[in-house]
Amino acid sequence: MTQYTTVQGDTWDLIAHKTLGDASYVNLLIEANPAFIHTLFFSAGAVLNLPEIPADTSLYIPPWKR
Repeated sequence: MTQYTTVQGDTWDLIAHKTLGDASYVNLLIEANPAFIHTLFFSAGAVLNLPEIPADTSLYIPPWKR
């Protein structure tokens, strides 16, 4: 599993967009990092695990984007 080190002000959706290519993967990112579940804005230096993107990504696309 790869990792990402946060910078000051990172948010879940911003990290998902930067590292996984789409903010819609935010739930996968949160599930992979339960210790940070209550964090809204990250400080610099938090190390997050980046999840593998499943082959069928249609489950993670919001209904208005399908």
